Amino acid sequence: MWELFCIKIILNKRDYYCTKKRIVKLDSKPPSSFSIKHIFDEYLDIILGIIFSLIAFYFHNLHYLELSALSTAIAIGAFSMTVAEIAEILAERFEEPYASFVLTFSAVVVEIVLLYMIIANATEAKQGLETVKGGIISAVIVDMNVLLGFAVFIGGLSFKEQEHNEDTSSTYTTILLVATSALLVPSIINYTDSNNKLMEASVMIAVILMVFYIFIFIFQTRTHEDFFKATAKSRIMRLKKKRGELEDDHEDYIFDKLPSWANLIVIFLLILIIGFLAEVFAHDGMILAQHYGISTGLAGLIIAIIAVSPEVVTAIKAAKDDEIQRVVNIAMGASTVSIMLTVPILMLLAYLNGVNLTLDFNAFQVGALLLTIILAWKTTDNGETNYFEGISHLMFFAAYATIATLYH
Repeated sequence: MWELFCIKIILNKRDYYCTKKRIVKLDSKPPSSFSIKHIFDEYLDIILGIIFSLIAFYFHNLHYLELSALSTAIAIGAFSMTVAEIAEILAERFEEPYASFVLTFSAVVVEIVLLYMIIANATEAKQGLETVKGGIISAVIVDMNVLLGFAVFIGGLSFKEQEHNEDTSSTYTTILLVATSALLVPSIINYTDSNNKLMEASVMIAVILMVFYIFIFIFQTRTHEDFFKATAKSRIMRLKKKRGELEDDHEDYIFDKLPSWANLIVIFLLILIIGFLAEVFAHDGMILAQHYGISTGLAGLIIAIIAVSPEVVTAIKAAKDDEIQRVVNIAMGASTVSIMLTVPILMLLAYLNGVNLTLDFNAFQVGALLLTIILAWKTTDNGETNYFEGISHLMFFAAYATIATLYH
């Protein structure tokens, strides 16, 4: 809504221009890149990440587990936000579908780090593995319902309807339906095969998922890239282009000025920091989960929300800019990567850590995943979205979260 209001002002008053957060007169000076206000506006996530990291390690050393876990979660979320913002800058330098790849992979790496630390630091192997399985499924549930739901809902409040490429959602829902069906195989074997060849079946399914993803990558980037590009241009961006005053709205954000290779190094360093924080979070969090009797489903959901929250912010920004195509690409692309790459990579990391991670998801998890894909198919199949479809996804997530809290 801010962009629409800002554009209306500029169309009527040519001696004004817009920054991200306010309208400024042409003869007034832009904000200084060295002012305290500017630093807080642009780098608040980094500041919060540093402050809460120090607080987390302090409480961790004092064995205040509740405060340590909470501070660590905030720090991870703050640094993940920085990763998402830098990834968004890199995404703007590429065209779709590569732009969405950058955004989804940056978030999935954080998810993998968090879940691996749960495996490595779980006080009880079974509890840790069940939490990881819940985290894998919950990541998809959060991407497809919270991310897509919030973005579609907020975009629908700004615009009556938003258009996206229906080939995108059709392709992704087909992919996710096949992947979810593949995950059913180990669970069926676990319940029906007396020889219990669960681990062998899990490895075979993981390999199949990885091979399937290679074909998907080729399909998405080589042979059918048009399936993942917007069919309608953003109304906001068209007006921005028409009125040149809005083209440069990043001000003096340092990562905008860095070359792509330097930003990739920064992302790598931030993920290393997140890895250290994730180890503390996993250690203290698993002890707390045992102490308070938190279900593995709820624990996995909390981890998924921490990992996906930066993506949610990015998707909401895109929806407000009438770039619903990017929202669909991020939500469904991240869900695809969460199943097809996260599963094999976590299985390998767990094996190297001396743990056998099998893919015997429970009926609640697989059922929720299948229903999520069906709901996403129904709400996106016509290439248009509105706020009611966003509410539908949010209500589904509320029901899932309620059951996950009680399901043991």
